[in-house]
Amino acid sequence: MVIKNLANFFTFLRIGLAPVIFVCLLDSSMHLLALVLFMFASFTDYLDGYFARKTNTVSVIGEVIDPIADKILIVFIFYGLAVNLDSYLIAFAASVIVAREIWVGALRDLNARNSNSDATKVLFISKIKTTIQLFTISIYLLGLSINNMLMIVIADIFLFISVFITLYTGFLYTYNTLK
Repeated sequence: MVIKNLANFFTFLRIGLAPVIFVCLLDSSMHLLALVLFMFASFTDYLDGYFARKTNTVSVIGEVIDPIADKILIVFIFYGLAVNLDSYLIAFAASVIVAREIWVGALRDLNARNSNSDATKVLFISKIKTTIQLFTISIYLLGLSINNMLMIVIADIFLFISVFITLYTGFLYTYNTLK
């Protein structure tokens, strides 16, 4: 696959970094590297949008792959954290995110077939959801990097908020499809 513009390069880089960060989470000596790589990967989400607009290279593939890249990154890291912390809670949250994404993807497909793409246009609250998920992961990674269990507990609280907003946005997309 040829990457034709810088924006798409950053999107695909984010996808490629996800399994690398996952592996870093499996070794406690690499937690700081996982945090740094995650912060960089998160920043590529800003960079791809910036360069797409700045260079007028917004592409259909970029619009489709960018949110998928976000989810790949988020899910890989949540599962890596679940393994590292032996946490069913984090594994459950990652599973909720995966299920919601499959569900919303199916709704988008259904709406496209019925020429009702407005029903599944990206909602602003979905951008907030992604931001909270990324913030939650950052707190977990920081807690692991500095070996601070209080940070892990704080991240658990944000994880509950993430799961709630994830489910809520799934409900909104469902409601918009059915109305």
